[in-house]
Amino acid sequence: MEKVDVMLEPVRVFLIQLGEFLPKLALAIGVLIAGWFLAKFVRFAIVRALRAVNFNVLTERAGLDGFLHQGGIESDTTGIFGLLAYWLVILAALIIGFNSVGLTYITGLLGEIVRFVPKLIVALLILAFGAYFARFVGNAVITYCRNISIQDADVLGKLAQYGIMTFVVLIALDQVNVGGDIVRQSFLIILAGVVFAMSLAFGLGGKAAAEELIDRWWPGQRKNGGN
Repeated sequence: MEKVDVMLEPVRVFLIQLGEFLPKLALAIGVLIAGWFLAKFVRFAIVRALRAVNFNVLTERAGLDGFLHQGGIESDTTGIFGLLAYWLVILAALIIGFNSVGLTYITGLLGEIVRFVPKLIVALLILAFGAYFARFVGNAVITYCRNISIQDADVLGKLAQYGIMTFVVLIALDQVNVGGDIVRQSFLIILAGVVFAMSLAFGLGGKAAAEELIDRWWPGQRKNGGN
C-alpha cells in the first residue's frame, strides 16, 4: 500500500498544481479577451477624436501622409496613432495576463516595449507638428521674398523648411533614444563643414557670384549705394 502511495504521489502533486494553475490561466485568458475589446475601442476612439480636431488635415498639409503613401503604407498618420494605441493596450493586457500565471520574465520584456511605445507616439507628434511648422515657415519665407522682389524665393523657402525639419527629426530621434550624442555631433560637424565651405568659397573665389546674387535679390541696391 505504501508503495502505491509513493507511485501516486507525483500524480497527486501534479493535479494539485494543475488545479492551482487552471484558474490563473482562465483569468489570463479573460484579461486578454477584455484587453482585445478595450484595444479596439481605444483605437476607434483615438482615430475619431483626432479626425474630429482635424489632425489628419494637419498631417496631410505637413506632408507626412504623402510620405507614408510613397513608402507603400496605405494608412495615414492618424491611423498609425490609433494602431500604436491599440498595441499599447494589447501589451498592457499581455503583461497582466503573464503576471497572473507567474511568467514574470516575459513581462519584463513586454514592459520595455510598453515604455517605448509612448516615446514613439511623442516622437510622431513632434514630427507631425514640426513638419507642419517647417512648411509654414518655408511658405512664409517664399511669400516674403517674393513681396520684396528677391529672386530664388523658392530655394530660400526650401532651405528654411529643410533646416527646420532637420532639427525636428533630431529632436524626434532623441525622444526615442536613437543615435543620441553621435547623431547630434555628426550633424553639427556636417553643418559646420558646409558653412565653412560656403564661407571659404565666397571668400576666395565667390566675389563675383556674391555680387551677382546681390544684384538679383536686391535690384538697384548697389546703384543706390553708389549714389
